[in-house]
Amino acid sequence: MGGNYTEASLVSGMNATDDAIVCYFPTSKITTSSVLFEDNPLDYSLPLFVFQLTLVVGVTRLFVFILKPFRQPRAIAEILGGLLLGPSGLGQNDTFALKVFPLRSMLVLEGLANIGLIYILFLVGLEMDISAIKHIGRKALFIAIAGMLLPFGVSATFSSIFRNHAPEMSQAVYILFLGIALSVTAFPVLARIIAELKLFNTDLGRLALSTALVNDVCTWIFLILAIALAGSNNSNSSLASIWVVLSSIAFVALCYYVVRPAIEWFLRDALDGESFSDLQITMVLTGVMISSFITDAIGAHAIFGAYVYGLCIPSGPIRLALIERLEDFVSGLLLPLFCANSGLRTNITVIHGLTKWAGCLVVIPLACAGKVLGTLLISLFFQIPARDGITLGLLMNTKGLIEIIVLNVAKDLKVMGDESFAMMVVIIVVMTALVAPIVTATYKPTRRFIPYKKRTIQGIRLNAERKLLVCLHHPSNVPTIINLLEASNPTPTSPLCVYALHLVELTGRVSAMLIVHNHRKSDHHHHSHHRRICSAGDAANGAQAQSDNIIGSFANFETNYGVDSVSVHPLTAVSPYSTMHQDICALAEDKRACFIIVPFHKQMTVDGGMENTNPAFQIVNQKLLLHSPCSIGILVDRGLHVSSRVSSTNLGILSSLNVAVLFFGGPHDREALAYARRMADRAGISITVTRFIPGEDATMEASQLQDDEHGENNNEDELNIYSEKEKARNEEYIRDFRKKTSGFESVIFVEKVVNNGEETIGAIGGMRNGFDLFIVGRDQGVVSPLIDGITDWSECPELGAIGDFLASTDFGTTASVLVIQQCAGEGGEDMMRVDGGGGGDGVESESNNNNKITMNNSGRHTLSSSAN
Repeated sequence: MGGNYTEASLVSGMNATDDAIVCYFPTSKITTSSVLFEDNPLDYSLPLFVFQLTLVVGVTRLFVFILKPFRQPRAIAEILGGLLLGPSGLGQNDTFALKVFPLRSMLVLEGLANIGLIYILFLVGLEMDISAIKHIGRKALFIAIAGMLLPFGVSATFSSIFRNHAPEMSQAVYILFLGIALSVTAFPVLARIIAELKLFNTDLGRLALSTALVNDVCTWIFLILAIALAGSNNSNSSLASIWVVLSSIAFVALCYYVVRPAIEWFLRDALDGESFSDLQITMVLTGVMISSFITDAIGAHAIFGAYVYGLCIPSGPIRLALIERLEDFVSGLLLPLFCANSGLRTNITVIHGLTKWAGCLVVIPLACAGKVLGTLLISLFFQIPARDGITLGLLMNTKGLIEIIVLNVAKDLKVMGDESFAMMVVIIVVMTALVAPIVTATYKPTRRFIPYKKRTIQGIRLNAERKLLVCLHHPSNVPTIINLLEASNPTPTSPLCVYALHLVELTGRVSAMLIVHNHRKSDHHHHSHHRRICSAGDAANGAQAQSDNIIGSFANFETNYGVDSVSVHPLTAVSPYSTMHQDICALAEDKRACFIIVPFHKQMTVDGGMENTNPAFQIVNQKLLLHSPCSIGILVDRGLHVSSRVSSTNLGILSSLNVAVLFFGGPHDREALAYARRMADRAGISITVTRFIPGEDATMEASQLQDDEHGENNNEDELNIYSEKEKARNEEYIRDFRKKTSGFESVIFVEKVVNNGEETIGAIGGMRNGFDLFIVGRDQGVVSPLIDGITDWSECPELGAIGDFLASTDFGTTASVLVIQQCAGEGGEDMMRVDGGGGGDGVESESNNNNKITMNNSGRHTLSSSAN
């Protein structure tokens, strides 16, 4: 047709069908000359595309902001943005459709959207660890299969309602595409939902991810089969589908056995620790396009090649480097463009008749119920609680990008017409939108209350096992912490069970994870039965050298003492600093630890000063003090004195250690004294307990604090250590300590009389020399004239007034400091939640001064017992 016709004269904008013939006058320029010459920028390809992309991103971000409070995945916002701009929304206006999204621009828009789709699927492949399939058990396999069967049955039952395609297309092909769209679980979207719901480190969350991984693999197998059958149907060749399937299998084998080793060889230098060159990154990214071209040529669709190629990229820093370079651009621009393009192709107004809309309303609950029912039946067979089985089925209904891709492929192959395509988009959006709110509202972890009376060092018998959770940010934390553990006197009669947790900041975009190491293997490499998501895994791989150093040091520590005295369980927690305290608390709760040791956020410099290593560490420590389920100690590392420092190659030879315990009174000081009592049996350790007794002036002031018969201050957040109850507890514990250590020549008990904070500081200042370690209870919230005024210049409130002074450079010492806070409920008189999934309500416990303290455990993870 001639170039003098315009597209408006033949079709009505975006309401045209895929078979419409569009004729338009070809422009001679890509870019406009200038609006000053009365040129309309929207008449030219480049400014029109830029305007379209800006509009798509802006609308998408608006929907993301609106839907964020409703816990909706980003895919929903992107699809809704496309629906708003498409013929279902603003596209019904012919002026908007012809000016902003004219049909002549759709070729460019769809071309770039599909380029984006290729790299999106490449990123999906990068973010999955296909090796995890080797560790998936029968439970996840059977649940995944059962969860797919019933949705396929729903598809077959209601296929006649949705059928709207070329008459020559086989009904079986149509049902296959329909079943895939209804039964698939969007793995990336599910991972984000589980992370947001704080279920990632629960048994339920891990099972959901395992099941979704199996579902994802089955989906790709069915999709290749469906594409092959649709292609053979279009070409009237019965053998074509067989060749497509065989060629796809050959391509997968080629990638795994040829391409993967070739990439490892090409990147061998960088994988050994050097940085990646631009040439290496460029060649790897070019492989995405080559793989897509090959699979498109064999009839398996270009996205299949990009996905398989992403799976074949070696695990390690290269994946993290590729994700960091592509994530923002692909997810920020290209993914909204593809989803918006799907929305532009969706015209809800073509759904005619109550029968069609009633079919949508019926299929949504039936498809969801089918997946839930199938999942629940198999869950009950494996003795999973019914409530968890229902929640798992709801999570398996998560939809997102993959389903939209399946629908677009079906539409391109003319398996689906405009009406059935629009109906399926509506169903997918509604099903995905319902998952997160329903799970949030209905899921309550099946947990039971049992007494747990050993959350404190005080509450454990001297001849009982002590479970300690040791947190480390860097290998530099290891020597002093191992020295401290040695000083804690591990013996066969009172062994130490140490959970060494390496804390790594999450740098990926998906979700947090826990890596369980098996340090007893000769290679000391980490091992995890539940390693699922590569972006978080690569963050751990980026710190692999640090993890290996930490694991090796603790393995030597265990070897030197023997497993009868020390058992070490190394782990790595990869999570953002904002939620890192939740992982630590959850692990301590799950393992029933009585004590957590965390490093201070400052380290000593060569000139004796204290420098800030990372401000985020301080925030983590402060949150731990608020939410810890057991006693906790913050270790200010100054090396425990050079003469007593141990190396990672010569552990277990602690020659001598001089320890000072400062006792003012109160539950935290009693816990500090209890920890020192464990050290008193260790040969080579000298302990000096200094008890600060108030003088006459301080006693008069303290008497004014006894406002009632219980001697408690009006401020419920403060503890009056001079109340009758606290004084009785202090005296009783001091008598017991002195009685049990009366025969120890290495234990010295000193009493100092002071009247105010100034005298306290002076007395402590006289002890700056001659000690390697100071142990003190955290005095925050304690009412005492002996520390009055000290808090006014405190820089680190998490240490308390005395601990802050000991850690400051003003104290002028090279001694390390251990500041201890006892868990609420001295002696473990409270009840604690154990044995269950994450989440949960707050736990109310009885504090030492009979005040009710609510421990806010909302959103807490419970990590798998496989960490043992």
